[in-house]
Amino acid sequence: MDLFYNLLLKYRLFCDMMFAYTLFGKEGSFLYMVHTFYSAAVRGIEGQIVTVEANAIPSSEYHLEIIGLPDTAVKESAARVRAAGRNLGLALKSGRITVNLAPADIRKEGTVYDLPILMSMLRPEELRKEDFSKAVFVGELSLSGTLRPVSGVLPMAFAAANAGFDAFFCPIENAAEASAVPNLKVYPVLDAREILEHFRGTRPIPPMEFCADKLLANSFEGAPDMSEVKGQEVAKKALEIAAAGMHNVMLIGPPGSGKSMLASRLPYILPPMTYEEAVESSKIYSVAGLSAELTPLLTHRPFRSPHHNISSAALAGGGTHIQPGEISLAHNGVLFLDEFPEFAPKAREAMRQPIEDRKVTISRISGTATFPSAFMLIAAMNPCPCGFYGHPTKPCTCSPKSKQAYLSRVSGPVLDRIDIQIEVGALEFDDLQSAVACETSGQIRARVEKARTFALSRFDGERLHSGAPLTANALMEAKHIEKYCVLDEGARVLIRQAFDKLGLSARGYNRLLKVSRTIADFEESEQIRKQHVATAVRLRSLDRKYFGNN
Repeated sequence: MDLFYNLLLKYRLFCDMMFAYTLFGKEGSFLYMVHTFYSAAVRGIEGQIVTVEANAIPSSEYHLEIIGLPDTAVKESAARVRAAGRNLGLALKSGRITVNLAPADIRKEGTVYDLPILMSMLRPEELRKEDFSKAVFVGELSLSGTLRPVSGVLPMAFAAANAGFDAFFCPIENAAEASAVPNLKVYPVLDAREILEHFRGTRPIPPMEFCADKLLANSFEGAPDMSEVKGQEVAKKALEIAAAGMHNVMLIGPPGSGKSMLASRLPYILPPMTYEEAVESSKIYSVAGLSAELTPLLTHRPFRSPHHNISSAALAGGGTHIQPGEISLAHNGVLFLDEFPEFAPKAREAMRQPIEDRKVTISRISGTATFPSAFMLIAAMNPCPCGFYGHPTKPCTCSPKSKQAYLSRVSGPVLDRIDIQIEVGALEFDDLQSAVACETSGQIRARVEKARTFALSRFDGERLHSGAPLTANALMEAKHIEKYCVLDEGARVLIRQAFDKLGLSARGYNRLLKVSRTIADFEESEQIRKQHVATAVRLRSLDRKYFGNN
C-alpha cells in the first residue's frame, strides 16, 4: 500500500512538472518568485502598512489561499480577484498560489485588499520590470474589474506618507479625501489596467490636487445663523461662554422654546477648525464610511444629533468590526442629545468616561480600538413629562411623582459633568415680532475667538497627561486649575458660599472654577473676580431647582 501511495505522489509531481513545462517552457521556474505589493489597514483612526506577498507553485489545479488573519470578506476576495482579472483580460498566475498579508498578528478586515491581491497575482509579462515598491494600493474589485470605494482611506493615505511611499492608488470616489495628505501623490483609479498603463507610461494618471487654505476659508458659508433665533438672549450668552471654554451645557425648557435651534447654531460660533483638527475629525468620518460628507475634509465643526432610541453601542462605538460611534463623530464639534431623559440609561451613562477622558476605548475579541472624543455636549430636556412645568400660560398636567421620576432619569454623576445649566423660557409674542436685529454668529464668534486667544496665550506650552496640548478651559486638569484659576478675595468668599448652598462635589467645584475662568477671559483678566464667579453660579443653579433631590 505504501508503495502504491509513493508511486501516486511521484506521478502527481510528474504531471505538475509537465504542466508547468508545457505552459511556461524552460523558464517556468519563475513561478516560485514572490511578488510583493503594499496596501494598508486601519486600527482605530490610524493607518498601518500591510505587505501583500504572493507565491505560486506549478500545479495542474488552480488553488488560491490567503493567510495572515483574514476575515470572511478578505477570504472572499479570491473569487472577486480571479473574475476581475479575467474580465479585464489580464494574465494571472496559475497553479497553487499563496497570498500572505503581513504583519500576520493583526486582523485583516474588509475588501480593501482586493486591488493589491490582484496586482500580486499578475504574471511577470504583465508586471514587466516596473518598480511598484514606492506605491500603496487599496480598493475593492467588482466582478467586471472596476474599483469600488472603501472605508478608512484617509488614515491609510497618511500611513503611506509617513512610511515614505510616494504614490497612493485608490478608487476614484476615495481620491479626494486621500489628496488631503501632504507629500503624497494620490492617483484616482478606475481599474487595475489603468495602473499598469500608468507605470508603463502609455497613459499616465494625473494626480488629485488639494488646497487646504481655499477649503477651510469657506467653512461658514451658508451656515445656520444665530441671528435667526428670536429672543433667548440669556441662553445665547450661555452658549457663547460655553463655546469659548468648550463647556458642556444643559438646556431646560418647554417644547418650542428654541432649544434645538440654539444648539444647531452652536458649531458656527465656535472658532474655525484648524487643518489638524479637520484632518483628525475627517479620519473618523472616513473610518465610519462617511466619506461622502468629506469635501475632501470636513469644512465645519461636526454637529451630531442622534435620536433618543440610539443604543449605547451606536453612541459610544463598537460592532464586530469596531466602528466609531456618535460620540467620536462629534469630535472637535458638538454632540446634541435632545429629549435627554428619554435616552436609555446605558446610553446616558456611556458618556461619563468619554466626557472626562476625551477618548473612547472599545475592546472586542478581534482587537482594541481607541477613538478621540473631545466634544461639547449639549443636552436638552423638558422640565417635566408634559413639558409645561413653569409655563406662563399652559398648565402642567404632571403629578409631582411623575415629574420627579422623569427628572431622576438624569443621574447625579452625569449631571455633575455638565458645566452650564440654562432655563430656556417660552417665547412671548413680542419676541417673535421684534424688528430689532439680533447678533449674527460672526459677531458672537469674534468674541469667542478673542477669549480663546487670550486663554491660549496663557496655556502656551501646557500639556495634558495624555501629551495633547491644552487648548480650552474645560480641558484643564488639577494642576492647571491650581495654577490658572486664581481668585480674588470676593470671588473666594462667593465660591465658598456657592459650594455649600449648591452642595457641589469636588468635580462640580472644579467645573465652576473653569466656567469662571472662561468668563474672566472675555475681560482679559488674569484673576477671577467676584462678578465672574457670580455669573458662573447663575449658569449652574438649575441643578438645585430641578435636580435637588436627584
